[in-house]
Amino acid sequence: MRDMLPDEENQIGKYDSGLLLRLFDYVKPYRRRLILSIVFITISSLLGVAGPYLIGRAVDDGIRVQNIEQLRFWTVLFIIASILEWITNRYRIQIMAYVGTGVVADLRSALFRHLHRLSLNFHNNYSVGRMMSRLLGDITVLRDFITWSITGLFRSMFGLVGIIVAMLAMNWRLALVSFVVLPIMAIITNYWRVYIRVAYRAARARSSIISGYFNESISGIRVTKSFTREDENFEYFKFLNRSYREANVRAARLTALFFPSVDFVGSLSAALVVVYGGSLVLDERLSAGILIAFVLYVQRFFQPIRELAMRYNTFQASMASCERIFSLIDLQPDLIDDPAAAKLPPILGRVQFEAVNFAYKPDEPVLQGVSIEADPGQQIALVGETGAGKSTIIRLLARFFDVSDGQILIDGHDIRDVSQTSLREQLGVVLQDTFLFSGSIMDNIRYGRLNASDQEVINAAQAVGADEFISKLPEGYFTDVGQNGVNLSVGQRQILSFARALLADPRILVLDEATSSVDTASERQIQAALEKLLKGRTSFVIAHRLNTIVKSDKIVVLDHGRVVEEGTHEDLLEQKGRYFNLYTMQWAAQEEDQSQFSLN
Repeated sequence: MRDMLPDEENQIGKYDSGLLLRLFDYVKPYRRRLILSIVFITISSLLGVAGPYLIGRAVDDGIRVQNIEQLRFWTVLFIIASILEWITNRYRIQIMAYVGTGVVADLRSALFRHLHRLSLNFHNNYSVGRMMSRLLGDITVLRDFITWSITGLFRSMFGLVGIIVAMLAMNWRLALVSFVVLPIMAIITNYWRVYIRVAYRAARARSSIISGYFNESISGIRVTKSFTREDENFEYFKFLNRSYREANVRAARLTALFFPSVDFVGSLSAALVVVYGGSLVLDERLSAGILIAFVLYVQRFFQPIRELAMRYNTFQASMASCERIFSLIDLQPDLIDDPAAAKLPPILGRVQFEAVNFAYKPDEPVLQGVSIEADPGQQIALVGETGAGKSTIIRLLARFFDVSDGQILIDGHDIRDVSQTSLREQLGVVLQDTFLFSGSIMDNIRYGRLNASDQEVINAAQAVGADEFISKLPEGYFTDVGQNGVNLSVGQRQILSFARALLADPRILVLDEATSSVDTASERQIQAALEKLLKGRTSFVIAHRLNTIVKSDKIVVLDHGRVVEEGTHEDLLEQKGRYFNLYTMQWAAQEEDQSQFSLN
């Protein structure tokens, strides 16, 4: 079976004042509301502590002496205190819900923005599932911590201290009797604290795994159905689900042992108070009202203890979430603009790769001494077998990565000396794996140029031949493409990516296997449009179909990260080298496919 417990899910949240201080930096904008909430907590705690005392006075001053006026007075006072306690609790919860939601929104925005600042190197090595866990799961834990645990901690502490003070003030001997059971309570709580930590940690780890597998399975549902893997996937999901259930059952058993134990200890304390206090009442050294108040205090005394025990586990989970979130926020982009980076001025489109070396990992070179020149308006085709370094050249040109050695110049500007934004604003990229965002076709084409008018969007679509199929859709340009364009075919999605890139009106256009999923008829249509649209623009084209790049101004043949041939289609065929072999092999394969199709 697969690894059940990733290391990062096994970590135990440890107290770190630095993490808490960083978290409270996000709380600072809401500190007035937080202070107001603490004021409400203080008032409600005092009112809650006053409740048993008021009942005791009603018994002693009203019932015991049969004074109806005093009974009414203390009863009304008790009701008023209860109403005020309800009001303060209501506003305390409302305020902290606002604070918790606000902090979570701010923290989530900060994390979202930071993730977009990180380079592709980070995103290539960090799974989307882990990022979603941070953005949703861990931040939700912190929301619950801020909304409930912070004020809950104050409320429990204030209530516990208030009850102890009230009991000692009323009768310190009886108070000490009720505290006799505290060592038992301490032993039970410590046992529960140690074992529940392990149980909840296992439950959280399995919850993360089951969520990740569920997301993976739904995302890959087409592959699952294609290979009829439904039953196998379901069996594995049952295994994960059973493991998750067992972890929760273990945690539930511990909880089922702890809370009834606390209730039993509370009842034992109440029994001791009744026995000892009852003897004092019989000896007329204690009033019945004070005894009743003490019993009520004892019942309330163990409630904050239960809550504090629960807060311990929440606090641990919050510490672990804090550590994971801030460790992600602390990651610095490995590709940043130089502080003195200038804005790239409007370019003509002259591109120079000068002795470029690059490696994704040390000692594993991908490009070695690559030199390529492209004049404004030229179409440069990059050809080579898989792994030759074609896509890497494109990524370096867009500065998704920095060269290890050498330099890349655009109109004489080293791209490391200009801002990434100003570079990419003048660069259009159409990738092999087309990604469309949820929304309309109009919104997706406009993605690279938000101020474009509807007519400009339509013109771009018409230029690449997309208007023909868009106009046949029920809602035309306002048709929802679905998540990642699921409502469109692969070819239609790629054609839309052409329109999106062309609408941005880049001076340099990059096509990375952009016609790989387009049928022959659509490809011819796009090629006809591109011949007109690429005029005046520098373009780099990667294509496995060599017949799509025969008209390129220059074809660069790559092999294991080196440029081995360079020239026009006719020149390279005359050389009878690597390109000649690739082209003739592909042509022969196409001829064979066509002959087999004719026979069939």
